[in-house]
Formats: sequence, C-alpha cells, structure tokens
Amino acid sequence: MRGLGTIINFILATGGGVVGLLFGSKLSKTMRETLNYTSGLTIMFLAIGGTMSKMLSVKGGSLNQNNIMMMMISLTAGSAIGEIINIQKWIEKFGIFLRRITKNTGDPEFIDAFISGTCTVCIGAMAIIGSIEDAINGNYTVLAAKGLIDAVILCVMAASLGKGAAFSSISILVFQGIVEIIAGFCGQFMTQTALNNLSYVGNILIFAVGINLIWDKNIRVANMLPALIIAILWP
Repeated sequence: MRGLGTIINFILATGGGVVGLLFGSKLSKTMRETLNYTSGLTIMFLAIGGTMSKMLSVKGGSLNQNNIMMMMISLTAGSAIGEIINIQKWIEKFGIFLRRITKNTGDPEFIDAFISGTCTVCIGAMAIIGSIEDAINGNYTVLAAKGLIDAVILCVMAASLGKGAAFSSISILVFQGIVEIIAGFCGQFMTQTALNNLSYVGNILIFAVGINLIWDKNIRVANMLPALIIAILWP
C-alpha cells in the first residue's frame, strides 16, 4: 500500500510527542532546560555525522572535501530565495492555525516549538528517500525507521519545549504527502548523486536547528529550505 510509510511515520512521531507531553508536565524547569539542551546536542551530532559522511572522503591516504561549491551555492542561493518567499512566515501561519484550533492560544512558546519540531522531522534524506520508496515501490521500511527516530526526538522536544513540538508531527503528513505525490510522477528520475547532495545540505540545515535550541538563536531554517531543491538539481 503506497502511502503507508508516511502514515506509520506520523503515528509513531505523534505517539512520541504525546509521551513527551505527559512526562514533560511533571518535570521541573531545570529538567526541561536540560532536556532541551540534550535534544539540541543530539540533533547537532546526528547532523554532523550525516554531513561529514557526504563531505569527506579518503583518497590516496589523504582526507578530501567533496562538493564544497555545491554546498555553498545551494545554501547561499537557497537561503536568498527562501527569504524572498519567506517560507517561515507560512509555516508560522500554519502553526498559528493549529494553535487556535487546538485552543492553545495562551501558549507563547507554541509557534517556536512547532517550527523547531517541523524542521527537525521534515528536513533530511530519510524523509525524501523514504517517501520516494514508499510512493514508487510501496516500501515503507525507511519511513518506519524514521518514525522510530522521530518518536524519540519529539518525545524529548515535547517534554522540553511543549505542545508545539508535539503537533509538528502533523507536518510529516503534509510534507511527506506532497513528496510522495511528486515522487509518483518523477521520483524514478532521482539519481544517487541527487540523494547524496540532499543528505549533505539537509543535515547542515538540521544542524542549524540544534544551534537554535542550544543557544536560543533565531536562524530561520525554514527559509533555507530551497537549498534542498538546488542541491537535488545540481548537475
């Protein structure tokens, strides 16, 4: 059944978010802060590992950097395009809509938590590759594995950041659903190079999410999303 992977991913991620909320309400402020830093560190080191696996290679006994120009141009041009479009504004509007219909208008942290959660679980190679496999071959194993990872991440984020992070699982349905529809038409044309570039740049964006969590910065990661498209299309 095509599309089953995204549904499994959504259910697992939602479950993790719910568990995080149940336990988070019983945690002290210092414990929530520690979990927030833990979440940020985990995200950053996962991103570093994913980036380094694509950036570095050993040839002739020496360490080489790969596709630096692709990475720089993708991030620079993609971020510029994203700022012009202001993608983050639309994600914020969706978050405001969710906050209103879920009657959480009194939660000032809802939007920031929603954006952080969304960028963490929706950016990355597993989301794209898994959605393509699910759409073309009906293979849901990648998204099922991603669902387990998302469950743990959203559990910790929901416990430390609140309800907004838990509701970011809805973004999985929206984002991966769109990817699956597109993949149904053109996913078979995705090359291994395109997927490698996607993983390369995507992990850098995930690293930026970790920076936001630990140092309370406001890197507009959502506005950097067009970098993924440039990376995929890079010749």
